[in-house]
Parts: sequence; C-alpha cells; structure tokens
Amino acid sequence: MTKRQEMETALRPASIDGYDEVLASMAELLESARRTAARATNAIITATYWEIGRRIVEFEQGGKERAGYGQALLERLSSDLSTRFGKGFSRQNLQRFREFYLTYSPKQICSTLSGKSEDHGTLPKCSTLSSETIPSIVPTVGIKSESSIRKYSLTELSQVFPLPWSDYVLLLSVQNPDARTFYEAEALRGGWTVRQLARQIDSQFYERTALSRNKAAMLKKGAVPKPEDAVTPEEEIKDPFVLEFLGLKDEYSESDLEAALISQLESFLLELGSDFAFIGRQRRLRIGDEWYRVDLLFFHRRLRCLIIIDLKLGKLTHADAGQMHLYLNYAREHWAHTDENPPVGLILCAQKDHALARYALEGLPNKVLAAEYRTALPDEKILAEELERTRRMLEGRTSMHSLNVNVDK
Repeated sequence: MTKRQEMETALRPASIDGYDEVLASMAELLESARRTAARATNAIITATYWEIGRRIVEFEQGGKERAGYGQALLERLSSDLSTRFGKGFSRQNLQRFREFYLTYSPKQICSTLSGKSEDHGTLPKCSTLSSETIPSIVPTVGIKSESSIRKYSLTELSQVFPLPWSDYVLLLSVQNPDARTFYEAEALRGGWTVRQLARQIDSQFYERTALSRNKAAMLKKGAVPKPEDAVTPEEEIKDPFVLEFLGLKDEYSESDLEAALISQLESFLLELGSDFAFIGRQRRLRIGDEWYRVDLLFFHRRLRCLIIIDLKLGKLTHADAGQMHLYLNYAREHWAHTDENPPVGLILCAQKDHALARYALEGLPNKVLAAEYRTALPDEKILAEELERTRRMLEGRTSMHSLNVNVDK
C-alpha cells in the first residue's frame, strides 16, 4: 500500500451507520438539481430564440423597403451578434430562429399561456404590452408591432417551451404539422431525451402509430427508452447549444488512451520537419444539426493545404470514410482560404495488433495533385507503424502501473 493510500485509510472512519444511504440521497439530489438547472437554462434559451425570431420577422414587415432585405439582414445580424456574443448566431441559426417564430405563432403562445392562467384563476389579456417587459436582445429600433400581438416576457415564454432547444431544432425538421405536434406531445409526456426523439422521428414513429390498429400498444412501446437514448446530467449541461448560448468553453472528455495517442501523433508529425504546422485539436464543427469534432488539424506549408486527422480506436468502416468526406467538404467551404489547395484527410485506426493509416484523396480535382500530395505526405505505412508502436508503449505503461499498484498493496 502506498503512503497516500495509508493516509487516506487512516483518515477515513471505519464505518458510519447509514452513510451509504445518505451518500446515495445526496447523489440523487445533485443529479436532480443538475437536470433542473439544465431544463431551466434550456427554457430561457428557447424563449430567447423565439423572441429573436419575432423581432426579425417584425422588422422585415416594418416597411416595403425592408421586405427585400432578406438574407442581407440575416448576414448583418449574424456578423454583429457574433462579434458581441460569440458563436451561435450564424445566418443559418438566425434563419432557424425566424422559422421557429413562424412555426409557433403568437396566437399559439397566447392560447397556451391562457390555459395555464385559467388553471391558476387568472386569465392574461392578449393586448399589446410595452416592449420594456422584454430584455433587449437585438436592437428594437424601427420595429412596428401589430397592436393585437401581446409582448411576452422571457419568463412567460419559458413556460410555453418546456422542451430543450435541441428538441425544437429536431421538431422544426418535421414538415407535417400533425406529426410535429405528436412528437412534441409524446416527448413531453414520456420525458424523451433528444436522442430518443431523434430516433423516433427517424423511424417514422408517428406514421407507424397512425397505421397501427392498436395505437395504445404502439404508444406504450414507443415510450420505452433504449440504452443508447440515455443522456447524463453532465451531457445535458454540456449540450453544445447551451454552451454556445452561455458563451462557455466547450470542454471535451477523451478517453485516456485516445488522448495519449493524439498527443503522441501530434508530436510525431511536428518532428517530421517544418512542413507541418499545428492549428488545433478537437476542433468542433456543425454539419446540419449534428456536432462533430476533428481530432487534429494541421496546415502543410509546402502543399498549402489543411490536413484533417481523425483517430479511431477500432477498425476502419465505410461510415468513417463517409464522415471524413463530410469534414473535408466543410473544411473546404469554411476553413480553407481561397488561395489554398483542397484539404486532405488522414484516418488513423488504432485497432489492436492491426494499426492502419489511410489518406482521403478522392475529392482532389485531378490525379496530378493527388500524386503531389502522396509524394509530400508521410507514407501511410510509416504512420501505421508509429501508431502501433505508440499504442503498445502506452499499453505497456498501463500494465506496468497496474503491476506497481498491486505490488504496493
């Protein structure tokens, strides 16, 4: 036993009656509190995005000359809001906020809040309130509101949208209004996670339920979550949408082996010469509504192109190749400069006893450029050998550490 373990054992009481129960109750309380905090934050986020959508639409409708602004308005808003508040305000996101407002109309909001107020014995009027009741999110200069539309505070709006914003992003992709209403109601009733909602939409649960003779049985079956649907309190809090809104850094937890392999590969490539310039690690990108991360991003000075490296701990699959092509298309459009050559991908598979390195060059415009890339880049075999050597070294360290721990005991 090590000195540290001896000290911890000496400080720890031998036994305390009922300790396990109180520890379990505190753990349950903290997990519940985290989920409650995540839900409250998500409700305010969703209310804010609806309100931004409202202001965009009302500004567009404020005059004939504004009707033609279209994408130019969103581009300018995106630039200014991103400068002040960081990520999360791309033109596509602002378009989504606008769509969200148009999908969930003020009349629906009023109806929902009226129903809630009736339950508490008070009925809100839908007449116009001062815009001062809503915190300033985007400039309101020039906005002309219809007198029949009530302005709601974020607190009121947060009661209307009980699901996380990530759920509403999925719901907006459902074109059939009846299906959208069905999924929203079932997600709320069954407490579905965003993964469960995505799975049900992808499997056309609404259509299958509508065609079923025993709809009650279908609904009961659909309410049962699968293991892959689970979302931990930590994952709820670290939802990329939440992190973006709060302006927090996106911390990403890698496995110890994967983190060590990436670190070693980074050093190895930099040691190959001055051609490789390190740009970033775990670089995040969003394609559609899906979030991805690139393990390593380099710039090759001689080839004048980005090098995207994706590490897999298992064997290479067709899905891995397809995902790399998504990365390359995104990098070509959003990361590469106009005077640079097309980016190249490198997939590294650290499968035990069978390391593999594979360049993704299929997207290059001609064979001459592909040949030039292969000449300048490290040989795939050398990379695979280094990957295998590094893995064995790291596993050897782990085995030695385990052996030392057992000896200390």
